[in-house]
Amino acid sequence: MILLNEPRPRRRRLGVTAAATGLLAALLTAAPAAATPDPGDAPAAPRKISESAQAEARAAIAAGEIPGQDEIVHTANIEHVANVPKDLLRGTNSDLAFQGRYAFAGNYDGFRIFDISDPKAPKTVAQVLCPGSQNDISVSGNLLFLSTDSSRSDSSCNSTTQPATEKSSWEGMKVFDITDKANPKYVAAVETACGSHTHTLVPERRNVYVYVSSYAPNAAYPDCQPPHDGISVIKVPRKAPEKAALVGFPVLFPGEGPDGGGNPGAPTNPGVSKTTGCHDITVLPSEDLAAGACMGDGILFSIEDPENPKVIDRVQDNVNFAFWHSATFNQKVNKVVFTDELGGGGAATCNAEIGPNRGANGIYDITGKGDHRKLVFRSYFKIPRHQADTEVCVAHNSSLIPVKGKDLMVQAWYQGGVSVWDFTDSSRPKEIAYFERGPLTTDRVTTAGSWSAYYYNGYIYSNDIAKGLDVLKINDRRTDPAERVRLRELNVQTQPDYFD
Repeated sequence: MILLNEPRPRRRRLGVTAAATGLLAALLTAAPAAATPDPGDAPAAPRKISESAQAEARAAIAAGEIPGQDEIVHTANIEHVANVPKDLLRGTNSDLAFQGRYAFAGNYDGFRIFDISDPKAPKTVAQVLCPGSQNDISVSGNLLFLSTDSSRSDSSCNSTTQPATEKSSWEGMKVFDITDKANPKYVAAVETACGSHTHTLVPERRNVYVYVSSYAPNAAYPDCQPPHDGISVIKVPRKAPEKAALVGFPVLFPGEGPDGGGNPGAPTNPGVSKTTGCHDITVLPSEDLAAGACMGDGILFSIEDPENPKVIDRVQDNVNFAFWHSATFNQKVNKVVFTDELGGGGAATCNAEIGPNRGANGIYDITGKGDHRKLVFRSYFKIPRHQADTEVCVAHNSSLIPVKGKDLMVQAWYQGGVSVWDFTDSSRPKEIAYFERGPLTTDRVTTAGSWSAYYYNGYIYSNDIAKGLDVLKINDRRTDPAERVRLRELNVQTQPDYFD
C-alpha cells in the first residue's frame, strides 16, 4: 500500500490509440452503453484494445505514472480500514443503503446485508439471491426496495432472463420485509413501464412513495412503449406492503411527437442522449424539492404533492454533457451537482483526450425562490488524475459529507476510484482526498471500480463492482466535524437534512 501526501501526478498523455478512439467515438455519439431497458444480468464483456494501447498502459505502470495492476494508492488523509470480497453473489456490485448498524449492498444477483457496528470488520448477516440488474437498493423502516431493470420470466427471485419483446416478461420494483435482517422476506412486486433502473423513496409516516426512474422505450417492447417522458410512482403502505401499487405516471417532459418534449438528442444535439425518461432522482423531503437527472435534461421540481410532482426549472448542456446521470443538493439547498455518465459506464473517459469538462460533474447554483427558482451553471469538476485506456472511469454515485458551512462530497468514479472534493465555492471546486486501485486489466477495457461511495456515520463505504465492499476513514480537519453527525438511516437519493 502506498500513502501519498499529494496526489501523484498522472502523465498528461495516456493517449487513445486509433482502435480505442473508434470505440470511444461510437460510445459517445450513440446512446450510452448502459442506456437500454434490458441491459441483462451481467456487465458488458471486456473489450480488447490495440497492442500499442496495451503497451502504453504497461509502460505507464513501469514508469510509476499510474498505479500498478490492482495496486492501492491514496492520499495520506485517507485510511483503507477494511475490504470484504464478494462471496455468494458473484455479479456486479451496485448501490448502497444504510440503517443503524447495517449496510445494504445491491448486486446484480441480489443483495447482501452487512453488520457494520465495527466498520473495521464488517460481518455478513445475509445474502439474498434475487437476480435482476441492476438491483438498485434502499431501505425505510422494516422495508427494503429493489429495482429490476432487465426482462425476467416473472417477478420471483427464481426468474430467468426473457426477451423484452415478450408481453409476459416482467421488470419493476420488489419489496422485502427486513424486520429480521438475517432472514429478509419477499412481500411484493410492482411492474413498471420500462422496468426500474433506479428508484427514490419519498417516505411518509403511513406510506412510502417510490419514484421509479427508467428509460429508453422501444415500439417492439409491449411494456416499454414510447413516449416514455415521465416516472412511475408507487405507493407502499407501511403496515400492508403487500398492497404496494402503481398510483401514477406523471409526465415531466410534455410535448408533441412520439418522444415527448425532452432533449431530442442526435442529430439535433450530437453526442447527447435523447430524453426518454429519467436515470435518477434525488429528493429533499424537508424542502419538498427534487432534482432529476434525465438523460439529456436536468430538472428541478416540487414534490409537495408526492403523487403529482411539478417541474420548476429545466436545463441542458449540449456542449459537454452526454448523459445526465444523478443529482445531489448541498445542505443549504442553493446548489445542485449533476453528474455526466459519459460513455454509459462502459468507456475509459478519464484521459487527456476527453479533457476536464466532459464526463464531469456540473455544479449549478439555485437562484430565486419558490416556483421561480432557476438552475444556473457555475463550473465543472472532474478528478485530476488521468486513467489508463483500459480503465472504465466515469462520474458516478456520491453523497455529501455533512460539515456546516462547507459543501463537501465523496464520489465514486468506477476505476477512477473514490474522490473527496470541495465545492463550497461553486466556481472553483477542488479535490481534497482520493483512494483508488490500479488497472484491473492491462489488455482490455474492463468495467470495475467504485459504483457508489457514501459517507455514513464517520466512515466512507464504497461498493466496488469487482472487489467487494471497501471501508475508508478520512482524517482531515476539513471533514472531521462530520463525525459528530449520526444518522439512523441513509438512502442517499432521499437526502436528509443532516443538521435538523
